[in-house]
Amino acid sequence: MTPSQAEHLRDTIEHIDLRAHDVRPLVQAMGKMAFQARNLHRAATLYDAMLRDERCGIILCLAGSLFSAGLKQVVVDLVRHRMVDAIVATGALIVDQDFFEALGFRHYRGRADADDNALRELHIDRIYDTFINEDELRECDATIATLAGALEPRPYSSREFIGEMGRYLAQHGKTRDSVVLAAHEAGVPIFVPAFSDCSAGFGLVRHQWERQGQPHLSIDSARDFLELTRCRLAMDTSGLFMVGGGVPKNFAQDVVVAADFVGKPVDMHQYAIQLTVADERDGALSGSTLREASSWGKVSTVHEQMVYGEATVTLPLVAGYAFHQRGWESRPQRRLVDACR
Repeated sequence: MTPSQAEHLRDTIEHIDLRAHDVRPLVQAMGKMAFQARNLHRAATLYDAMLRDERCGIILCLAGSLFSAGLKQVVVDLVRHRMVDAIVATGALIVDQDFFEALGFRHYRGRADADDNALRELHIDRIYDTFINEDELRECDATIATLAGALEPRPYSSREFIGEMGRYLAQHGKTRDSVVLAAHEAGVPIFVPAFSDCSAGFGLVRHQWERQGQPHLSIDSARDFLELTRCRLAMDTSGLFMVGGGVPKNFAQDVVVAADFVGKPVDMHQYAIQLTVADERDGALSGSTLREASSWGKVSTVHEQMVYGEATVTLPLVAGYAFHQRGWESRPQRRLVDACR
């Protein structure tokens, strides 16, 4: 007998709490090993060094199905504890996963070998071994359309629109543990350069379809680039903490070149960490090394580290080590959202 939707959507993904696990002894021991263990240890110590460098602003880059997999609380705590000053992410993370859960919905533990045709009949979407209720996801899409319809019809940066999402959650959210909400409260700007490539896109399609021939809201990607460049100009020096690759990785690296292009030259990113499963063999950006970025004038090669491993394993270790080292305690709250305006 085919399981019902309720039977499939029973066991929720639980978000790991880095505050509850002092991983420092494990990470320190890994530093005396080899291969990716040693690389991970060096990445963790570099992140701690970023946090202790009072001149350094930190840009967190996120790509991949991270929050649906149980890493949302890690990023919430990085924001709340001044361990990140700006975020560049994919739309799926910010809208389909974080905003979605803030509306009261959940992700569920499933199976990678599930019958996808049967899941489709039950309105269940699959991300590897995680399930999502498609009907709830459409409610998320519709909420974006409603939010867009209530705003002044003009071009917005993704940062501006996500700020409005945070303001909405402050009044209507079902949980306080949301990256969008935490960033809104802390003045941490969130940029999604490919904003329409997610549930937000469906919501904005509906919004613009219903406003045909009338003024409507749109997303200005060039303004995104300008605003993130302004964030970099507000930093004395900068560091990148990248989880995955893709558009967020390139967008954050490129602001160094953009600053030079507008006549405000800045130093290359002085620190850079990337946690990834991609490698450089196919020539794609996600696996390109941080040293390669130096040839473009984007990343210094002094304090950089690639870690080849899947993020549900590597991110709690790197972030957890730096959290429990507590170098963040003396960091200022930069509120870079003010630099964007």
